[in-house]
Amino acid sequence: MDYSVLEQMPAPLLSWYHQNRRILPWREHPLPYPVWVSEIMLQQTRVEAVIPYFERFLTALPTIADLAQAPEDVLMKLWEGLGYYSRVRNLQNSAKIIVEKYGGKIPCDYDAVRALPGIGDYTAGAICSIAFGLPTPAVDGNVLRVLTRICADAQDVTTAKAKNTFRDLLRPLYPSGQCGDFTQALMELGATVCLPNGAPRCSDCPMQKLCRGFLAGNAQEYPVKPPKKARKIEERRVFVILSLDGLLLHRRPKKGLLSGMWELPNVLANDPLPFSLPDSPCDLLPNHKHIFSHIEWHMSAQALTLSESFVPPKDFEWVTLSRLEEEIALPGAFTQYRREAISRMKSFTI
Repeated sequence: MDYSVLEQMPAPLLSWYHQNRRILPWREHPLPYPVWVSEIMLQQTRVEAVIPYFERFLTALPTIADLAQAPEDVLMKLWEGLGYYSRVRNLQNSAKIIVEKYGGKIPCDYDAVRALPGIGDYTAGAICSIAFGLPTPAVDGNVLRVLTRICADAQDVTTAKAKNTFRDLLRPLYPSGQCGDFTQALMELGATVCLPNGAPRCSDCPMQKLCRGFLAGNAQEYPVKPPKKARKIEERRVFVILSLDGLLLHRRPKKGLLSGMWELPNVLANDPLPFSLPDSPCDLLPNHKHIFSHIEWHMSAQALTLSESFVPPKDFEWVTLSRLEEEIALPGAFTQYRREAISRMKSFTI
């Protein structure tokens, strides 16, 4: 495979980036901690959605030491709605290591950054190039799409070999003094021009004259990926259970999907609740679907209002409206039902 076309990429790409880049809060002052937080938040999340979360997170936890010391419920509440909660747990675990081992400052070393929990090759490359100006490529889906189209490369981009190939090809191309801009230019081109869904905006691309995919008229055939495996579908019943004591929530197990998080009580469609409730009128709520990476929940739901006291079993707890709004983070799967619960709690009568 001839990859020599990539050698001509830095100059036009950087020129385009300096004229067209988006103004983003972590981009204007690329300090290590904000860059790190932004990269973790941006995994599988759109830039527009991340900005308010980023600003709120940095306001609440302005230093790595603050992050290391934050109570878990505070951390989960700041992350509520972003999903993939293991990311924020790894963020805090890394912060504790950075405080203990590096005096609260992210080390200016790729291998040391790569060794932190939750940081892979891409994130380590992004942090080190953007925050420290090192020639460390950050090769993610956006970048792979750009590069495979430019090179008309039909190898399977989901393999480690493909990522390593392009990482090795990019490393010598990094221009001195502009490493961070080069990394972000590749990201920006993939996010705003060399689009993943629908037609790429080739007329706006600085690489148009060099791009083999464009010149051959088949850019959209790249990147090449194997067919996705079908997600497992789970039919679940969700319960919005209210009483004078508040809303009943359940703490999930420490391991597995949504580990350790609060949730509305729910069971597989044909399973009973793990406890018996007093007889109470109930309302059926709208069905909802939530997609995780490998599982889909198809949820039916009902709301119950208890007129007599009920002592919940272990791992279940009544929470007040103020705790639900200010302290408790619920996974995105329950967003619609959380809104319903808050509405009912605000107008609560028995």
